[in-house]
Amino acid sequence: MSEFAVSDTANLASTRVTAAAAAAAAAFTAPAATPAPRLDAELLRRAFRLMHTAAAMATLYEEEKATASRYVHATARGHEAVQLAAAFLLTENDYAAPYYRDDAMLLGLGLRPYELMLQLLAKADDPFSGGRTYYSHPSLRRAGIPVIPHQSSATGMQAIPATGMAHAIKYLESVGGEQLEASSDAFKAKCASLAANGSLALCSIGDGAMTEGEVAEALQMAVLHQLPIVYLVQDNDWGISATGREMRAMNAYEFAAGFPGLLRLQVDGADFRSSHHGLVEAFAHVRARRGPVLVHAKCPLLGHHTSGVRREWYRNDLATQQEQDPLPRLHQLLLQSGFEEAELAALVAEARATVRADWKEALAAPNPDPATFADHEFAPPAVTEESGERSPAGADKTLMVDAALHAVDEILREFPEALFYGQDVGGELGGVFREAALLAKKYGDARVFNTPIQEAYIVGSTAGMAAVGARPIVEIQFADYIWPALNQLVEELSKSCYLTMGKFPIPALIRVPIGAYGGGGPYHSGSIESTLLTIRGIKVVYPSNAADMKGLMRAAFLDPNPVIMLEHKGLYWSKVPGTEEAKTLEPAAGYVIPLGKAAVAQAADPEKLQQGDTAVVVTYGMGVHWAKAASRDYPGQVEILDLRTLNPLDFDAVTAATRRHGKVLVLTEEPLMNSFAESLAGRIQRHCFQELDAPVFTLGAANLPAIALNVELEKQMLPSAAKVAVALEELLGY
Repeated sequence: MSEFAVSDTANLASTRVTAAAAAAAAAFTAPAATPAPRLDAELLRRAFRLMHTAAAMATLYEEEKATASRYVHATARGHEAVQLAAAFLLTENDYAAPYYRDDAMLLGLGLRPYELMLQLLAKADDPFSGGRTYYSHPSLRRAGIPVIPHQSSATGMQAIPATGMAHAIKYLESVGGEQLEASSDAFKAKCASLAANGSLALCSIGDGAMTEGEVAEALQMAVLHQLPIVYLVQDNDWGISATGREMRAMNAYEFAAGFPGLLRLQVDGADFRSSHHGLVEAFAHVRARRGPVLVHAKCPLLGHHTSGVRREWYRNDLATQQEQDPLPRLHQLLLQSGFEEAELAALVAEARATVRADWKEALAAPNPDPATFADHEFAPPAVTEESGERSPAGADKTLMVDAALHAVDEILREFPEALFYGQDVGGELGGVFREAALLAKKYGDARVFNTPIQEAYIVGSTAGMAAVGARPIVEIQFADYIWPALNQLVEELSKSCYLTMGKFPIPALIRVPIGAYGGGGPYHSGSIESTLLTIRGIKVVYPSNAADMKGLMRAAFLDPNPVIMLEHKGLYWSKVPGTEEAKTLEPAAGYVIPLGKAAVAQAADPEKLQQGDTAVVVTYGMGVHWAKAASRDYPGQVEILDLRTLNPLDFDAVTAATRRHGKVLVLTEEPLMNSFAESLAGRIQRHCFQELDAPVFTLGAANLPAIALNVELEKQMLPSAAKVAVALEELLGY
């Protein structure tokens, strides 16, 4: 391939194969250095037309403020040259994470102005989100265009998922041999394609985002694992109203010097020739698998930061910035290259006419049907029925920690796309609770590996991993340390399925050891489920015994959505008094329990139920074992409903149990105030008021900010069997 295939105005989405992409592919198969390809006439013509298309869109949006500015937007004005240069080098075998100013890049990838306008106007046919998210926030799977997963607005957030994409590319292209024998044809083709095409990830990002700690986490992992990724930093020296000198001690190029193994390049982002040549070098370096690259591109900011901020209120550099406008600079380059003024004028007129026609068409497009507002909260579950052998003949009793280990072992053996990573889960240790013992030795460091202490990367990278086709299992070492990951969990994982209309659900299994276990202290004993349950778009699972652990673990892995598996440390080894029943017969390989199905852990005596002398304890995790111990004082009078999954919640089972007994205790290990338990109690009273014989009781930990280290203080703070017994005595007395 030696020529650029140029899409015409009527079909900007046609397949893009560029000479630069061909040169980069050649560099991948033959790593010898290649000179930058010549900027041929067709490439320059296309760049000129699309640059004026992007500029015309920015002008039109300002003219149509009454319509266009109803929803916030930013444009590429001043950044068009480097964005188009990057777009022309990407292929359909690549993965891209643009940022909110990259509308010129999207045009260069083959999107019509009309399609971008549909998103600006929040129309039903917006190809990215169906009117659910902002302008230039793409998500796309389309032939001829790189895969573009969900893009959020949070500054710098795309760096970690993009690096996760690169990590998945590196892993999947290495899969072969026995690992692939039992795999699907589609998975085999995916791995072969990645290996053959030198696929890469592009992370486009602004200079202000480079000060985010999560960007440093991404760069750290890219260098540690030598991942195939290009970080394109578009530096216009402005945040909203803050300048570079106020926001940073160094620019992105200088910052990158602290990461040995990261190639650094600088280009003039307002000059198409400089941008194209620099990016050709960057792409070739990555396709040749020589390591990651950061390209620092200096650009003027000629428009506003976003439509809601008037630039003239705080900027005094607009005249100077205008001198760097990429449009007249490219105009001069084309004249020097032999183009005639008449042809250039015709290209400008064509671009402006296209924008006007597309705007008219977009304005007439339908709005979303309000009835669809709740569509795509989750992708449909893969497991809907319990299957497999829960108590196979001849099975031995197993600990919860071993059930978890065996479940992950079976998953890794069966699914070559599965990886397992987190702090200390690889190498010799295999997790601080030995919950991953020997897995790294068995499956290799490419599949089971340690990460730095980077909770944001551990969680956020799963979004990129999943977009490429890997299936990540990750671990946060203790629930008390999950907080740095919440940015990624909330902004990327939880919203992806909904905001992409189901195109990019994120199948990620996040394991989190949780709960108090006797002297763990304030940073190793916390319960966090109520916080997690305020995050919509994720599932939360909480098993209380080994058999459920194994069945739910597999279901969580197979689920196409983000699932957090809360694993109580006090139940792992059944060493805490009263937790012996957490040990069960180990289910057979392949045993699975659907998420969102509660189970009766203990039934009440039918005769006492008929007499109206019973109550139900609705609980999960350690609460199941407290309730069992307490119920021995009230033989036959206590049913225990083990929720097993907190979201989705089996509220039908809760209401059925409430109607059976008329008396309910909701039991949790968390501090009670404003908790999931209190919320559930309120729902029960709202929906089952007529069937209740007493107020819904709740019991939880003391409302204190942390679990004390001293075991006697800990006992005072937490629920216990004795405290549950006292509550049951009062409840049953009604």
